[in-house]
Amino acid sequence: MTPLLRTLAARRAVAAGPSSMMMMKRSFSATLPKKGGHSPQYDPPTGWLFGVKPGEKYVNEGWENLYFYGFLGSFVVFGVAYAWKPDTSIQTWALEEARRRLEAEGILEDPDNKKN
Repeated sequence: MTPLLRTLAARRAVAAGPSSMMMMKRSFSATLPKKGGHSPQYDPPTGWLFGVKPGEKYVNEGWENLYFYGFLGSFVVFGVAYAWKPDTSIQTWALEEARRRLEAEGILEDPDNKKN
């Protein structure tokens, strides 16, 4: 279909209304798309926080401990890795390079060769 024909078909569909626009988008199916998903999964409100009545003990589900320790553990690992990461900033490199060049020219003394 050429771009001109596509444009004309789109204009005709817009003028005809929204149902023909839908049929234009879904040209391989004669049925309209259904709204929603599987079965209704609505839990009516009970008024209790997390559905636990006062006096009852909350029972953990199987995934909650794994999620809790895995999430906090990953933060600990990230914090340790971030604390000991190497300093790769351009300022640190430039300062070290300037110190090496000044030592090579003899302007700055080598801190390792101090006289006691």
